[in-house]
Formats: sequence, structure tokens, C-alpha cells
Amino acid sequence: MEEQTAPEAKASGAPTRVMLVDDQPLLRYGFRLILEGEDEMEVVGEASDGVEGVAMAAQLRPDVVLMDVRMPAMDGIEATRRICEDLPGVHVIILTTFDLDEYAFEGLQAGASAFLLKDVDPEELVRAVRVVAGGESVVAPRVTARLLEEFVRKPGDAGAAPERDPALLEDLTRREAEVLQAIASGCSNAEIARQLFVSEATVKTHVGRVLSKLGLRDRVHAVIFAYEHGLVTPGQGEPRMEP
Repeated sequence: MEEQTAPEAKASGAPTRVMLVDDQPLLRYGFRLILEGEDEMEVVGEASDGVEGVAMAAQLRPDVVLMDVRMPAMDGIEATRRICEDLPGVHVIILTTFDLDEYAFEGLQAGASAFLLKDVDPEELVRAVRVVAGGESVVAPRVTARLLEEFVRKPGDAGAAPERDPALLEDLTRREAEVLQAIASGCSNAEIARQLFVSEATVKTHVGRVLSKLGLRDRVHAVIFAYEHGLVTPGQGEPRMEP
């Protein structure tokens, strides 16, 4: 497997450039007011559907895209998939109506780094944009696991779990494979360090290598990878929020 590098975080001190993709002008206007009320944020463009959003993202290269799901011409899931495949430095936040709906899960599968409710508090919206622009994920592994159990392999579905594929782990060392398993079970870096009798700094190094070798964007996508490839199964430990 060719080694891939994880996406780089936004340069320190530079304004966070945000793009809005939603077919409701009033919603875009509200988000623009909130974000441009912050000194370090700039809304660089607005699109009213997925087709326009994909083209505009390629042109503007924003740090973060706020992406609605249901839009004409091209929905937000397909637009997210294309942006994340073609523009690895651009991070997408999916806007959903319910926190554990199918669109939220499909958005994460497509490469989004977070999902937010459309009625999110202004402070939470700003915080999410800052975190995602910094190269991190807003969604906790705990929530990701709940989405996976709900929409991928519901407990009791015969034959629903995929076969474990040892080839997927060939590029990982034994310790990196252990770290991936722990991430997928929802363990924090501190918990992994205690389990493996190493420092948290060492765990962070292993996590970075796992993401890089598997071409994953963040910890949330490591959870998705592990579940989809049979490395963990629903009910194998209750994931917890990474501090």
C-alpha cells in the first residue's frame, strides 16, 4: 500500500476561510453573520447546490465548508465526497436535522470531519469551525460507533459484519494495530497509554502513523475504517469522548 500523508492543518495566524453550501439563502445569511462576527474568520463564498459548491471549493480552496445535505442538482453527500477526494486540505462540516440520522453517517463516510445540527448554538458553530480548520474532528468516537451500529451492522443482523482482512494491516506494526483497535473502541490517548504502558506522547505518535499509513483524515475515520473492515464489532467496548 502506498503511504499517504494526513491532511495538513491550517497555518497558524491565518484567518479561517469558510465557504457555505446551502440552498436556503436565509440560513446562509445567518451563518455568515455568526462567522464574520469573529475576527479570525472570513466567509469567502456561498453556493446554493452541490454542483456549484464543488466547483467553488476547487476555485477558492477554503479551510472549511459548511455543507447542507438536501439540495438540488447534487446533494451534500456527493458534494462532500468529491471535495474530500479532490481537495484533501479542505475540511467539510455536514449540516443535519437530527444528530443520529443516516445523512450524518453518510457524510462521515464521504469524508466529512464533523456534523452539526442546523439549529446549532452560535458558540458551538464557531468552536466546530475552529477545531475542524485545525485538522481535528468534532465528532466523538462514541457518536461514530452509535451511528455505525444504527446504519451499518445492527446487532443481530446475521452475516452483516464483514470478514476481517489481514492484508489491511500489513503496513501497520503490531503496536500500531493495537492502537487502531483501541481508537476504534473509543479509548482516549491517556487510556491507550495506560493499556500499553507507554507515554501519551508515544501514543500520539502511533496515532499519527496509523492515520498516515491508512490514508485516514482523523480518529473518527479510523473508527469507521475499523468497523467497516471487521476489525471491531458493535458492542466491543463503549467508546468514550477523546478529551
